[in-house]
Amino acid sequence: MESTANAGLADLWDRVFGTQPAPEQWLVIAAGVVALAVVVPHGVWRLARNAITIAHEGGHGLVALLTGRRLDGIRLHSDTSGLTVSRGRPTGPGMILTAAAGYTAPPLLGLGGAALLSSGRITALLWIATALLVAMLVMIRNAYGALTVLLTGGTFLLVSWLAETDVQAAFAYAVVWFLLLGGVRPAFELQAKRRHGGAGDSDADQLSRLTHVPAGLWLFLFHAVSLCSLMGGARWLLAV
Repeated sequence: MESTANAGLADLWDRVFGTQPAPEQWLVIAAGVVALAVVVPHGVWRLARNAITIAHEGGHGLVALLTGRRLDGIRLHSDTSGLTVSRGRPTGPGMILTAAAGYTAPPLLGLGGAALLSSGRITALLWIATALLVAMLVMIRNAYGALTVLLTGGTFLLVSWLAETDVQAAFAYAVVWFLLLGGVRPAFELQAKRRHGGAGDSDADQLSRLTHVPAGLWLFLFHAVSLCSLMGGARWLLAV
């Protein structure tokens, strides 16, 4: 009985963390085109941006915990805005890193996902994403946020557990392309809002008050991280 259980665990471990064959080049490119078609048109982006908000607020929450802050909760709103509340020192490195994590989280997650895909760990990426979404769900404090995270996590779970290998690969590559491409647009949107006098309490403005560094330089950092992640991630994804 024990040997059967151990064999089952070993099989599950190999299924999740083992490697899968690299998909054909056309599928990788097609996934990128689909992601681009979601990111560029305003109407589609308006809905898809909810997924970027999940990554954005998740980044705030994760870094808050890693820097020793107490995470009180996360709220996601239907206008694709979000709010992460943490407790701790109102200044200092922990608060600065927490504030900087939002806009940098989606592209960095995309870069990490590209690294996993380039090593053939398609199923591992899907399961890791599912685990992160489940962990985030515990900290959600509003109904819309809970529904959004549940639907997103459920989609990852169904694809990773039930879908054929080719479908898993197409989905995983589309998600990573979306994080890389979708991670670029929010910084430009924030820049446009600030140019017209809006978003006065944005992450860049909060970081400016915390560090006495102009908000424009923090915006430059957001742009640099997202664009460098896109270039690096694209190289990994296309090197199949």
